[in-house]
Amino acid sequence: MKDGSAFLNDNAQRIVDGMIGDAERLRVAVSRGPLGECLIDAGANAVGGVEAGLRMAEAAMGGLGGVSAFMDRGSEKWPFTIEVRSSQPVLACLASQYAGWNLSGQDYFAMGSGPARALARVEPLFEALSYRDTASSAVLILETAQPPPRAIVEKVGKATGLAPEKLTFLYAPTQSLAGGVQIVSRSLEVALHKTNDLKFPLENIVDGVGVAPIPAPHPDFLTAMGRTNDAIIYGGSVQLFVKGSAKAARKLAEQLPSRASRDYGQPFAEIFKRFKGDFYAIDPLLFSPAEVIVTAIETGDTFRAGGRDLKMLERSLG
Repeated sequence: MKDGSAFLNDNAQRIVDGMIGDAERLRVAVSRGPLGECLIDAGANAVGGVEAGLRMAEAAMGGLGGVSAFMDRGSEKWPFTIEVRSSQPVLACLASQYAGWNLSGQDYFAMGSGPARALARVEPLFEALSYRDTASSAVLILETAQPPPRAIVEKVGKATGLAPEKLTFLYAPTQSLAGGVQIVSRSLEVALHKTNDLKFPLENIVDGVGVAPIPAPHPDFLTAMGRTNDAIIYGGSVQLFVKGSAKAARKLAEQLPSRASRDYGQPFAEIFKRFKGDFYAIDPLLFSPAEVIVTAIETGDTFRAGGRDLKMLERSLG
């Protein structure tokens, strides 16, 4: 994680340029906002689709992750699966993909993810990350049905130090195919974020891969949000390759699965209702994959914990 690098936003910009060139094939709508910002609708008024969601996920990871969809016939009723992998998972997932930038304002609510976060560095998480981006353009992903209003574009421009015409906002609601795909593409990211919460040294994380089923979209926001979360919490599997002792790797494997959380055991939509819609009242340790494999590459030991919960997937995904 070298200071002065600029590749997260540069990589994402290349992905965005490719989406613009393939807009008709991807069924996304490209436009310019009132301040000159580039807007890519991947599932709000545009049809979008799975391929658009895959491109969104790759842009969200700053081009440092491979994201693909495949049919896993061994996955019971949910064979359509997303695989995410990265050989620079800390940068791809924490410095870029994590949806940690609160961009709410008046009647607008959205959490920002993507490499623009690494330019703004307004989140406490960046205190643990030495990476600094110096790119001349920035990309931000929003889980919303509406493009960002003028005030939000100005806020992002001020935080990143860029003119609005140098900003690209990719957006799609959770209820859309593209939105659901890019959210479920966060199985590795949630594992990395919880790993950081558990105080495991980020510099010891070498590589990682994660999979999770793609749930059917639903027109109701709460149901759609519940399904995308449950796909990872009860159906996600992640393998991490780490440096350090076998003891540390075993401890991480034991603590990392979602079932270690006090709130494990109900569909996410029901948990959300129980806490009266207060997202931050939910145990943050719930947001992790169901199954975890941790390999200590310096000793050759591998540790496994957790497991996919088919009964919970049945309740949530149907």
